[in-house]
Amino acid sequence: MAIYETLMLLIFLPLLLFLNHALADGLTLDIVSLGAKPDGKTDASPVLQTAWAKACDSTGPASIHVPIGTFYVQSGSFNGPCKNNAITIRIDGTLVASSDIQVLAKTKAWIEFKDVNGLSIHGGVIDGKGSGIWNCKHSGNNCPDGARNLEITNAQNVIINGLASINSQMFNIVVHGCQNVNIQGVKVSDPGDSPNTDGIHVQESSDVTILSSNIGTGDDCISIGPGTTNLWIESVTCGPGHGISIGSLGKSANEPGVKNVTVTSSTFSETTNGVRIKSWGRPSSGFATDIHFQHITLDNVKNPIIIDQNYCPHDKGCPHQDSGVKISDVTYEDIKGTSATKIGVKFDCSPTNPCTGLTLEDIKVTYDDQIAKASCKGAKGTASGVVEPASCLE
Repeated sequence: MAIYETLMLLIFLPLLLFLNHALADGLTLDIVSLGAKPDGKTDASPVLQTAWAKACDSTGPASIHVPIGTFYVQSGSFNGPCKNNAITIRIDGTLVASSDIQVLAKTKAWIEFKDVNGLSIHGGVIDGKGSGIWNCKHSGNNCPDGARNLEITNAQNVIINGLASINSQMFNIVVHGCQNVNIQGVKVSDPGDSPNTDGIHVQESSDVTILSSNIGTGDDCISIGPGTTNLWIESVTCGPGHGISIGSLGKSANEPGVKNVTVTSSTFSETTNGVRIKSWGRPSSGFATDIHFQHITLDNVKNPIIIDQNYCPHDKGCPHQDSGVKISDVTYEDIKGTSATKIGVKFDCSPTNPCTGLTLEDIKVTYDDQIAKASCKGAKGTASGVVEPASCLE
């Protein structure tokens, strides 16, 4: 009997392994097989919606494949909840938006995923064709705000790997109201003068990781909004752009704070700012605490290290007021490189809510082959190691 069972096992084991592998692979949906045309002209939106409906309705893992080619997508909103927690979208080709600025004039996000648990997006290019919006804004005409290239809303357990976002009308990648998001190997490419094209924006989200990404844009490479907690940013190359910014905070009188953010092992090249915290100069219950900027390399950055609590664009809604945002426990460690201006370290904190617990350790910022200067207002903290320019903290 034992020999018989052994023979049966030897015969059927390969088949069982094959079936298990097939079941693990789950449903695969190729958009060309479903009718999409890679001609850059025929709208693939209906096919993508069909593929998403099938993937979302599957009780097992599902995969949507965008093969090599250029696919025009008017817009796509892909909603859950789904019957499975493992939907993969593999993009080998390019998705392109319309170059007509009116097509997405009333749409917040060109491509959006909402209320999904277990989503992976791998590879490919999404091209927002944003030059028309940028030119309109530069001309001062009455223009649409522009659509975000990709927005993930109210989602959990999301992976974005190897995606390239280019020519976004507005923000490139937005993570809003999400938990457990991993973004890795992303490339963002917009011209340095393209308005409001933040590379990655995170807001009201927790446990987000951004790794090994190259971001060049016309606004913040990464912007961190209210309600962000447990954010880890590592090995990001930023430029052109406005740096990595926490804020702007305090736009609303009542808003959640920002806590436990780390930016490490990253490079800023010819950016407007390096590591920045900014808040509106008006009352607010907001805060930013437990912030760590470490192992940063600077190359000709205009404001390498900056806290600005007097943000007041166009002097509307905030002149002659003090920021209520409380900034505390911020560490700057091993930050070195060159500044494009004389002031390499600037802490312009709220006069009624001074920054507290600022820590400088091993800082060296030069300007024109000399040590840069530091400027402090309402900033309290300590310095250790070699700190150049010399600390001006109270």
